[in-house]
Amino acid sequence: MPKPSERPTVEALLTEATRQLAAAGVEEPRREARLLMAHASGLSIGRQIADPGAHIADVGGFRAIVERRTAREPFAYITGLRGFRDLEFEVGKGVLVPRPETETLIEAVLAHRPDRATPLRILDLGSGSGCIIVTLLHLYPDATGVAVDLFAAARECTRRNAERAGVADRLEVIESDWATAIDERFDLVASNPPYIRQDEMPDLAPEVRLFEPETALVAGRDGLDAYRIIASDLPGLLNKGGLAAVEIGAGQGDMVSEFMSDVGLAVIERRRDLAGIERCVVASG
Repeated sequence: MPKPSERPTVEALLTEATRQLAAAGVEEPRREARLLMAHASGLSIGRQIADPGAHIADVGGFRAIVERRTAREPFAYITGLRGFRDLEFEVGKGVLVPRPETETLIEAVLAHRPDRATPLRILDLGSGSGCIIVTLLHLYPDATGVAVDLFAAARECTRRNAERAGVADRLEVIESDWATAIDERFDLVASNPPYIRQDEMPDLAPEVRLFEPETALVAGRDGLDAYRIIASDLPGLLNKGGLAAVEIGAGQGDMVSEFMSDVGLAVIERRRDLAGIERCVVASG
């Protein structure tokens, strides 16, 4: 084994990684190099800055995850974790990485159902990592829920994240193609369905296009196929006065609102995300 003086320093490794990540087109390569270093070695960013001449035990392990990131594998897949609101979620291949934009849906629900003690019955259609349903059950401690997903990897991920958050005893996770296996009504139906057009795929970032599941991203030629299905099911899923909240893509607010209105729901809000883009349609049954 090389002596510590013969091994590359933290600063040398960071410089090497930053150069590789920048060449691969990764944004903020120095920051990502530091985050990867923290994950691989346990050295906090503060320690890296304070002691750039330090050495790490597993140089090969650090270089291996830098190579993965250079190939544009999502950072969350490498670390296995992604923060969402005030929780941390396990993620992995076959499951969509939670996005900050999806927190807009959570904020919309909180705005329209401000009483956290309400014993809501919640349905999450296409749960993926479980970030929506698990967060809602965490925020509403008397609520119970059902999460449905067609894919086993997503269902298992939802279950693990429910356990992590301490809400597993209030959540049922089932296999279903949207609501086909559901035979009850709910106070709240939430969903972040696929909404990207097929012809948009080549323009997506490599992290998304090459690694994340296409089934969680693409919804037909116009990106609206999932909304048509969900909207048609909502009248049979919502209790009287129940709430539906769905995430939408940029420019889809008019069409999704029309789908909701066509089945007799009242659209009560089209909420924008922090970038000013309409990101969630909220309707009442």
